[in-house]
Amino acid sequence: MMPADTRWVKSSHSFANGNCVEVAARYGAVGVRDTTQDGAGPVLTFPDTKWVAFAAAVRRGELPA
Repeated sequence: MMPADTRWVKSSHSFANGNCVEVAARYGAVGVRDTTQDGAGPVLTFPDTKWVAFAAAVRRGELPA
């Protein structure tokens, strides 16, 4: 769980129509949430090292579609 004062950043791939994913980094963790329906909804939290590895794999095209 991310603290209440966490600063969330909207993905550059989000749309103005409300379909958005937000990400926040805090205390060695990265939180990801979908604010399409509920900005206070569930948050997936990953260790920051795992998030960096995931993002690198995405950029390299290593994950199946």
